[in-house]
Amino acid sequence: MSEVLSRNHFELLSHFIYNELGIKLPDSKRTMLSGRLKKRLRDLHLNHFKDYCDYLFSPQGRKEEMPHFVNVVTTNKTDFFREPAHFDYLLQSVLPALPKGSAAPLQIWSAGCSTGEEPYTLAMVLAQALGEGSGRQFRILATDISTRVLDTAKKAIYPIEDIQPVPAEYKKKYLLKSRDKSKGLVRIVPELRKIVCFAQLNLMAEDYGLGVLLDIIFCRNVIIYFDKATQQKLMVKFCRCLKPGGYLFLGHSESLHGYDLPLVPVAPTVYRKISVDSFQ
Repeated sequence: MSEVLSRNHFELLSHFIYNELGIKLPDSKRTMLSGRLKKRLRDLHLNHFKDYCDYLFSPQGRKEEMPHFVNVVTTNKTDFFREPAHFDYLLQSVLPALPKGSAAPLQIWSAGCSTGEEPYTLAMVLAQALGEGSGRQFRILATDISTRVLDTAKKAIYPIEDIQPVPAEYKKKYLLKSRDKSKGLVRIVPELRKIVCFAQLNLMAEDYGLGVLLDIIFCRNVIIYFDKATQQKLMVKFCRCLKPGGYLFLGHSESLHGYDLPLVPVAPTVYRKISVDSFQ
Protein backbone atom coordinates (compact mmCIF):
# COMPACT_ATOMS: atom_id res chain seq x y z
CA MET A 1 0.00 0.00 0.00
CA SER A 2 1.21 3.51 -0.83
CA GLU A 3 -1.02 5.49 1.52
CA VAL A 4 0.76 7.73 4.03
CA LEU A 5 -0.60 8.27 7.51
CA SER A 6 -2.47 11.60 7.41
CA ARG A 7 -1.78 14.32 9.96
CA ASN A 8 -5.28 13.91 11.40
CA HIS A 9 -4.91 10.15 11.87
CA PHE A 10 -1.41 10.60 13.25
CA GLU A 11 -2.70 13.08 15.82
CA LEU A 12 -5.51 10.70 16.73
CA LEU A 13 -3.06 7.83 17.24
CA SER A 14 -0.40 9.94 18.97
CA HIS A 15 -2.95 11.21 21.51
CA PHE A 16 -4.04 7.63 22.10
CA ILE A 17 -0.40 6.53 22.55
CA TYR A 18 0.23 9.34 25.01
CA ASN A 19 -2.89 8.61 27.06
CA GLU A 20 -2.36 4.84 27.13
CA LEU A 21 1.43 4.49 27.19
CA GLY A 22 2.73 7.88 28.26
CA ILE A 23 4.90 8.09 25.12
CA LYS A 24 5.06 11.47 23.39
CA LEU A 25 5.34 11.17 19.61
CA PRO A 26 6.22 14.43 17.83
CA ASP A 27 5.05 15.02 14.26
CA SER A 28 8.57 14.12 13.07
CA LYS A 29 7.71 10.49 13.95
CA ARG A 30 4.73 10.34 11.58
CA THR A 31 6.66 8.62 8.78
CA MET A 32 8.12 6.12 11.25
CA LEU A 33 4.70 5.25 12.68
CA SER A 34 3.23 5.00 9.19
CA GLY A 35 5.91 2.52 8.12
CA ARG A 36 5.52 0.38 11.23
CA LEU A 37 1.73 0.24 10.97
CA LYS A 38 1.61 -0.76 7.29
CA LYS A 39 2.49 -4.35 8.20
CA ARG A 40 -0.45 -4.44 10.61
CA LEU A 41 -2.75 -3.18 7.87
CA ARG A 42 -1.51 -5.92 5.55
CA ASP A 43 -1.92 -8.58 8.24
CA LEU A 44 -5.47 -7.39 8.92
CA HIS A 45 -6.30 -7.02 5.19
CA LEU A 46 -7.12 -3.34 5.64
CA ASN A 47 -6.52 -0.78 2.91
CA HIS A 48 -6.64 2.51 4.78
CA PHE A 49 -5.37 3.93 8.06
CA LYS A 50 -8.91 5.13 8.76
CA ASP A 51 -10.07 1.51 8.75
CA TYR A 52 -7.23 0.62 11.12
CA CYS A 53 -8.12 3.43 13.55
CA ASP A 54 -11.79 2.43 13.51
CA TYR A 55 -10.80 -1.14 14.34
CA LEU A 56 -8.21 -0.23 16.99
CA PHE A 57 -10.64 1.99 18.88
CA SER A 58 -13.49 -0.54 18.75
CA PRO A 59 -14.12 -2.85 21.73
CA GLN A 60 -12.86 -5.80 19.70
CA GLY A 61 -9.77 -3.90 18.57
CA ARG A 62 -8.93 -2.72 22.09
CA LYS A 63 -8.95 -6.36 23.14
CA GLU A 64 -7.32 -8.07 20.15
CA GLU A 65 -5.21 -5.45 18.36
CA MET A 66 -3.88 -3.46 21.32
CA PRO A 67 -1.00 -5.89 22.09
CA HIS A 68 0.11 -5.76 18.44
CA PHE A 69 -0.19 -1.97 18.40
CA VAL A 70 1.99 -1.69 21.53
CA ASN A 71 4.61 -3.94 19.95
CA VAL A 72 4.67 -1.69 16.88
CA VAL A 73 4.86 1.59 18.79
CA THR A 74 7.47 0.81 21.42
CA THR A 75 11.19 1.06 20.77
CA ASN A 76 13.39 -1.64 22.27
CA LYS A 77 17.13 -1.12 22.42
CA THR A 78 19.24 -2.90 24.99
CA ASP A 79 22.52 -4.76 25.46
CA PHE A 80 24.25 -6.93 28.02
CA PHE A 81 26.24 -4.77 30.46
CA ARG A 82 24.92 -1.58 28.90
CA GLU A 83 26.27 1.46 30.77
CA PRO A 84 28.73 -0.71 32.73
CA ALA A 85 29.48 1.98 35.32
CA HIS A 86 26.11 1.21 36.88
CA PHE A 87 27.07 -2.39 37.51
CA ASP A 88 30.42 -1.28 38.93
CA TYR A 89 28.56 1.02 41.35
CA LEU A 90 26.21 -1.79 42.27
CA LEU A 91 29.17 -4.02 43.13
CA GLN A 92 31.39 -1.47 44.79
CA SER A 93 28.91 0.72 46.68
CA VAL A 94 25.41 -0.73 46.87
CA LEU A 95 26.07 -4.34 47.83
CA PRO A 96 28.71 -3.58 50.50
CA ALA A 97 26.22 -1.21 52.17
CA LEU A 98 23.53 -3.85 52.55
CA PRO A 99 22.61 -4.83 56.12
CA LYS A 100 24.75 -7.77 57.19
CA GLY A 101 23.03 -11.00 58.11
CA SER A 102 19.64 -10.05 56.65
CA ALA A 103 17.53 -13.06 55.71
CA ALA A 104 15.22 -11.06 53.45
CA PRO A 105 15.84 -11.53 49.73
CA LEU A 106 17.13 -8.53 47.84
CA GLN A 107 14.26 -7.24 45.68
CA ILE A 108 15.20 -5.77 42.29
CA TRP A 109 12.98 -4.47 39.50
CA SER A 110 14.10 -4.05 35.89
CA ALA A 111 11.40 -1.72 34.52
CA GLY A 112 11.31 -1.61 30.73
CA CYS A 113 13.41 -4.76 30.48
CA SER A 114 13.00 -5.18 26.69
CA THR A 115 14.43 -8.52 25.48
CA GLY A 116 15.98 -9.39 28.85
CA GLU A 117 19.64 -8.40 28.59
CA GLU A 118 19.44 -6.01 31.54
CA PRO A 119 17.80 -8.34 34.09
CA TYR A 120 20.05 -11.22 33.06
CA THR A 121 23.08 -8.95 33.45
CA LEU A 122 21.84 -8.09 36.94
CA ALA A 123 21.36 -11.78 37.67
CA MET A 124 24.94 -12.57 36.62
CA VAL A 125 26.43 -9.72 38.66
CA LEU A 126 24.42 -10.52 41.77
CA ALA A 127 24.94 -14.28 41.54
CA GLN A 128 28.69 -13.72 41.27
CA ALA A 129 28.83 -11.18 44.12
CA LEU A 130 26.39 -12.86 46.48
CA GLY A 131 27.55 -16.43 45.73
CA GLU A 132 26.43 -19.43 47.74
CA GLY A 133 28.54 -18.47 50.75
CA SER A 134 26.88 -15.09 51.32
CA GLY A 135 23.55 -16.49 52.48
CA ARG A 136 21.78 -13.58 50.75
CA GLN A 137 19.20 -14.40 48.11
CA PHE A 138 17.80 -12.05 45.50
CA ARG A 139 14.81 -11.83 43.23
CA ILE A 140 14.49 -9.91 40.00
CA LEU A 141 11.19 -8.75 38.55
CA ALA A 142 11.53 -7.76 34.89
CA THR A 143 8.66 -5.99 33.17
CA ASP A 144 7.84 -4.47 29.82
CA ILE A 145 4.67 -3.45 28.06
CA SER A 146 5.60 -5.27 24.85
CA THR A 147 4.62 -8.94 24.71
CA ARG A 148 6.94 -9.44 21.73
CA VAL A 149 10.11 -8.57 23.65
CA LEU A 150 8.95 -10.46 26.73
CA ASP A 151 8.58 -13.63 24.66
CA THR A 152 12.23 -13.26 23.60
CA ALA A 153 13.34 -12.52 27.15
CA LYS A 154 11.63 -15.59 28.58
CA LYS A 155 13.35 -17.85 26.06
CA ALA A 156 16.73 -16.40 27.16
CA ILE A 157 18.36 -17.34 23.84
CA TYR A 158 20.66 -14.80 22.18
CA PRO A 159 22.96 -14.60 19.13
CA ILE A 160 26.54 -15.19 20.17
CA GLU A 161 27.59 -11.78 18.84
CA ASP A 162 25.25 -10.11 21.35
CA ILE A 163 27.19 -11.47 24.33
CA GLN A 164 30.48 -9.77 23.46
CA PRO A 165 30.17 -7.28 26.38
CA VAL A 166 29.82 -10.14 28.90
CA PRO A 167 33.09 -10.79 30.82
CA ALA A 168 34.78 -14.09 29.98
CA GLU A 169 34.31 -15.42 33.53
CA TYR A 170 30.57 -14.78 33.32
CA LYS A 171 30.30 -16.32 29.85
CA LYS A 172 31.84 -19.53 31.12
CA LYS A 173 29.67 -19.70 34.20
CA TYR A 174 26.30 -18.34 33.12
CA LEU A 175 25.92 -19.00 29.38
CA LEU A 176 25.29 -22.26 27.54
CA LYS A 177 26.35 -22.65 23.92
CA SER A 178 24.03 -24.36 21.47
CA ARG A 179 24.98 -27.93 20.64
CA ASP A 180 24.63 -26.95 17.01
CA LYS A 181 27.51 -24.47 16.75
CA SER A 182 26.41 -23.40 13.29
CA LYS A 183 23.42 -21.63 14.87
CA GLY A 184 25.66 -19.29 16.84
CA LEU A 185 23.31 -19.11 19.82
CA VAL A 186 23.71 -19.09 23.60
CA ARG A 187 21.22 -19.47 26.43
CA ILE A 188 21.20 -18.20 30.00
CA VAL A 189 21.74 -21.05 32.48
CA PRO A 190 18.63 -22.40 34.25
CA GLU A 191 19.85 -21.22 37.67
CA LEU A 192 19.58 -17.62 36.55
CA ARG A 193 16.46 -18.05 34.44
CA LYS A 194 14.49 -19.18 37.47
CA ILE A 195 15.55 -16.10 39.46
CA VAL A 196 14.16 -13.63 36.92
CA CYS A 197 10.37 -13.29 36.75
CA PHE A 198 9.06 -11.65 33.57
CA ALA A 199 5.68 -9.93 33.44
CA GLN A 200 3.82 -7.45 31.28
CA LEU A 201 3.30 -4.09 32.95
CA ASN A 202 2.27 -0.65 31.74
CA LEU A 203 4.20 2.01 33.68
CA MET A 204 1.16 4.29 33.30
CA ALA A 205 -0.91 1.98 35.53
CA GLU A 206 -1.99 3.52 38.82
CA ASP A 207 -1.13 0.45 40.90
CA TYR A 208 1.75 -1.81 39.93
CA GLY A 209 0.64 -4.52 42.35
CA LEU A 210 4.21 -5.50 43.24
CA GLY A 211 3.35 -6.64 46.76
CA VAL A 212 6.78 -5.81 48.22
CA LEU A 213 8.98 -2.75 48.63
CA LEU A 214 12.04 -2.79 46.44
CA ASP A 215 15.73 -2.39 47.21
CA ILE A 216 16.74 -1.43 43.67
CA ILE A 217 14.94 -0.19 40.55
CA PHE A 218 16.64 -0.12 37.17
CA CYS A 219 14.63 2.02 34.72
CA ARG A 220 17.16 3.09 32.15
CA ASN A 221 16.56 4.85 28.84
CA VAL A 222 12.81 4.63 29.32
CA ILE A 223 11.70 8.03 30.59
CA ILE A 224 13.33 9.78 27.63
CA TYR A 225 10.16 8.88 25.73
CA PHE A 226 7.94 10.68 28.29
CA ASP A 227 7.28 14.38 28.78
CA LYS A 228 8.11 16.15 32.05
CA ALA A 229 4.65 15.74 33.57
CA THR A 230 4.62 12.00 32.88
CA GLN A 231 8.17 11.62 34.21
CA GLN A 232 7.16 13.34 37.46
CA LYS A 233 4.15 11.05 37.96
CA LEU A 234 6.25 7.97 37.19
CA MET A 235 9.01 8.95 39.62
CA VAL A 236 6.47 9.52 42.39
CA LYS A 237 5.18 5.98 41.85
CA PHE A 238 8.72 4.60 41.80
CA CYS A 239 9.45 6.31 45.11
CA ARG A 240 6.42 4.63 46.63
CA CYS A 241 7.79 1.28 45.49
CA LEU A 242 11.28 1.83 46.93
CA LYS A 243 12.36 1.11 50.47
CA PRO A 244 13.94 4.02 52.35
CA GLY A 245 17.60 3.79 51.38
CA GLY A 246 16.72 2.02 48.12
CA TYR A 247 18.36 2.90 44.82
CA LEU A 248 17.03 4.08 41.47
CA PHE A 249 19.18 3.74 38.34
CA LEU A 250 18.30 5.83 35.27
CA GLY A 251 19.82 5.99 31.79
CA HIS A 252 22.92 8.05 31.00
CA SER A 253 20.93 10.85 29.32
CA GLU A 254 18.17 11.02 31.94
CA SER A 255 18.00 13.38 34.89
CA LEU A 256 15.69 14.20 37.79
CA HIS A 257 16.98 17.75 38.13
CA GLY A 258 14.19 20.09 39.19
CA TYR A 259 11.79 17.41 40.42
CA ASP A 260 10.46 17.43 43.99
CA LEU A 261 11.22 13.86 45.05
CA PRO A 262 12.66 12.11 48.13
CA LEU A 263 15.71 11.10 46.09
CA VAL A 264 19.31 12.27 46.33
CA PRO A 265 21.97 11.72 43.63
CA VAL A 266 24.77 9.41 44.77
CA ALA A 267 26.48 8.76 41.42
CA PRO A 268 25.85 9.75 37.78
CA THR A 269 22.19 8.87 37.09
CA VAL A 270 21.97 6.89 40.35
CA TYR A 271 19.65 8.10 43.11
CA ARG A 272 18.93 6.95 46.67
CA LYS A 273 15.63 7.33 48.48
CA ILE A 274 15.77 9.30 51.70
CA SER A 275 13.44 8.52 54.59
CA VAL A 276 10.39 10.71 54.19
CA ASP A 277 7.52 8.95 55.90
CA SER A 278 5.00 11.55 54.84
CA PHE A 279 5.72 11.18 51.13
CA GLN A 280 2.61 9.91 49.39
